[in-house]
Amino acid sequence: MKRRALLGVGLTMVLTASATLAAGCGDDPTGEGGNAEPLVGVDYPRSDTDFWNSYIEYVPQFGDELGIELKTTNSQNDIANLISNTQTFISQGVEGVVMAPQDTAAIAPTLAQLDSRKIPVVTIDTRPDTGNVFMVVRADNRAYGVKACQFLGTKLGGRGKVVMLQGGLDSINGRDRTEAFNECMRTEFPEITVFGEATDWKADVAAAKLQTRFASDPDIKGVYMQSSFALSGTLQILKQRGLQVPPTDPKHVFVVSNDGIPEELKNIGAGLIDATVSQPADLYAKYGLEYVKAAIAGTTFQPGPTEHGSNIIQVREGLLEDQLPAPLVTLDGAPIAGEPTLKFDDPSLWGNNA
Repeated sequence: MKRRALLGVGLTMVLTASATLAAGCGDDPTGEGGNAEPLVGVDYPRSDTDFWNSYIEYVPQFGDELGIELKTTNSQNDIANLISNTQTFISQGVEGVVMAPQDTAAIAPTLAQLDSRKIPVVTIDTRPDTGNVFMVVRADNRAYGVKACQFLGTKLGGRGKVVMLQGGLDSINGRDRTEAFNECMRTEFPEITVFGEATDWKADVAAAKLQTRFASDPDIKGVYMQSSFALSGTLQILKQRGLQVPPTDPKHVFVVSNDGIPEELKNIGAGLIDATVSQPADLYAKYGLEYVKAAIAGTTFQPGPTEHGSNIIQVREGLLEDQLPAPLVTLDGAPIAGEPTLKFDDPSLWGNNA
């Protein structure tokens, strides 16, 4: 696939409150002076969505650029598979692990085992409920819910009914997006009714529940999909009900998604959906691997802004999270609720370079 050139030459140390650089455990914060080709195990969480398939394609690209030898597995959205795959990595002698556990509670014993063996872990997209990892690389998922809320609330003029197709609530991502969306609606748009539908990130469940909801509440005017897993089914249902009409038509149902895959961007341009939050699939791969290489080299980090445009926060004692930018993408790139958005064809979006 054609990929745009990505800026940045590796992880740099972040600024501390005293405006000095965070000190690493060695003289080379990127790990370039350590093992030239550290062995890293990367577990892909699933391969049934365009977003994760894009991530899967980026990983070997950045592995080559960083001089990392990769062992890869795919847990297919099954925590038992992830636990088994981790045992395989250990038997293969990996020096670090990158994973994206979809069940963020059940992974704790596995993290403890890796910690006891001094094998650093970087989690991508999700944050474990308990347990130690070297770094979490994700975006602010609460901001996803707020951006979706503000978009729908603004477009609906603060009134009407919306459906939220929730991801798995056993995932920190599903909980963050759900809680933030509901809180925003309650405080900013109290006259909008929200129907939350749990889907466990499954497309068939999302389609069935959306169909049932429209049958009981045909005056639905907004849909928030917490991931592009629900995209195909949602579009099919809107088409079947004669609701695929321009935003200027009173029958239009405003749809906002999360992911920023190429298909979503094309659909925004075609007027089939209205917005998405672009998750950085490319940067998840890039910085996940850079952080695990840095961990193997003995580098440490502190909270603060990074030179790659993100912010490292301390989630709890001993757990850091690098929150990468995830912009709201719209048809015209106009601000929503006073916040900037990107136009769907903006060349900086990874989905336009996939």
